[in-house]
Amino acid sequence: MAALISSCHCHCVSSLQATFKNINTPKLPTTNHIRLAHNSHRNSAWLTRRFVTRCASRNPHQYHCQVQNKQQKGKSFSLKECAISIALAVGLITGVPSLGESNDAYAASPALPDVSVLISGPPIKDPEALLRYALPINNKAIREVQKPLEDITESLKIAGVRALDSVERNLRQASRSLKQGKSLIISELAESKKDHGVDLLDKLEAGMDELQQIVENKNRDAVAPKQKELLQYVGGVEEDMVDGFPYEVPEEYRNMPLLKGRAAVDMKVKVKDNPNLDECVFHIVLDGYNAPVTAGNFVDLVERHFYDGMEIQRADGFVVQTGDPEGPAEGFIDPSTEKTRTIPLEIMVDGEKAPRYGETLEELGLYKAQTKLPFNAFGTMAMARDEFEANSASSQIFWLLKESELTPSNSNILDGRYAVYGYVTENEDYLADLKVGDVIESIQVVSGLDNLVNPSYKIAG
Repeated sequence: MAALISSCHCHCVSSLQATFKNINTPKLPTTNHIRLAHNSHRNSAWLTRRFVTRCASRNPHQYHCQVQNKQQKGKSFSLKECAISIALAVGLITGVPSLGESNDAYAASPALPDVSVLISGPPIKDPEALLRYALPINNKAIREVQKPLEDITESLKIAGVRALDSVERNLRQASRSLKQGKSLIISELAESKKDHGVDLLDKLEAGMDELQQIVENKNRDAVAPKQKELLQYVGGVEEDMVDGFPYEVPEEYRNMPLLKGRAAVDMKVKVKDNPNLDECVFHIVLDGYNAPVTAGNFVDLVERHFYDGMEIQRADGFVVQTGDPEGPAEGFIDPSTEKTRTIPLEIMVDGEKAPRYGETLEELGLYKAQTKLPFNAFGTMAMARDEFEANSASSQIFWLLKESELTPSNSNILDGRYAVYGYVTENEDYLADLKVGDVIESIQVVSGLDNLVNPSYKIAG
């Protein structure tokens, strides 16, 4: 099988397709998706850079969308794309060398690790949990409070009243951990944020008492909202442990727009030709701790209103993509240079103190490394780029919608190849209802703008 795949060329792909006809492999993100249909000389590209978003109306404290009862059929892919994707999939499962594509031939690259090496326990798929674990802190006491509160989600999957018994066990564990570790938690709060952090801990303790009463009253429907509130307090305490920005961005990128911390944006999308949905607001949290250059570039473009009025440009059930402006340019043209502004590939490896720049983890030989911001959650947000140029991302962005043969959580072929810098935390499920041609009415920064340094929009307008 390995010999068959590694020796495959365009002229023999049909035999591969016959062998693997039941495998459905999606196109991965690059910057030239839409133009492929109009430029035959670019039809060999198998990664696409265009992606989409979608949202609904909200009030200041709540985001909501009307449910659209519609399923998008997956697009068919070229035989050549299928061959390469199958090779990559086999590489993930068996360690067979994965294949890259060039204009003339396929070049073998080092083998990817076995899936069993990559997966260590059930993957975390909740976007807010991923953001909590991505914070640059190392406080075991608060994590021991966080984990049982997160486990309430699994407890609520149990049928009947037995679910509440399991919730109560989770709650007792969290309460015990908080009592035992409170002094250690407070000791690691940043001095400038200590009062705020202590206040959140007091609210957390009171909220746990309220959840205990909810369980005793057997009010199952009230458990999940209270759990969400408690975890927001936990996340706030953890953010209050971060004192300043934890590392220096490399000198060559230091003058770019940088997000030194976190920010949040609301993206309002006008949905066309859908009787069940008119518009939707997606709430997105951007993580500058782990991707300061990437997140900073995006916030800077948002403040320029770059995406306002732009259409969704790809929506195929695998990803949603946008960000390709009208005209020949495939990215943002900086008015000060009249050239496309590009940013480096930026990947934070779990366990390291600063991101890696300019190369994929595969190119660096870090086959077993886990990324701090993985493609685990529905609505993971990342930058699209040219397939063969790591430092070519500019303005095209995408959201991952589902797992596939190539993108299972915790062993995702996108991890370490594309720069993740945020997650949709409200209305993410509605991303699947977006279609090509739906319009982003606006994206607005609703918090964290003060964490943006070197904003070019203030200079060039």
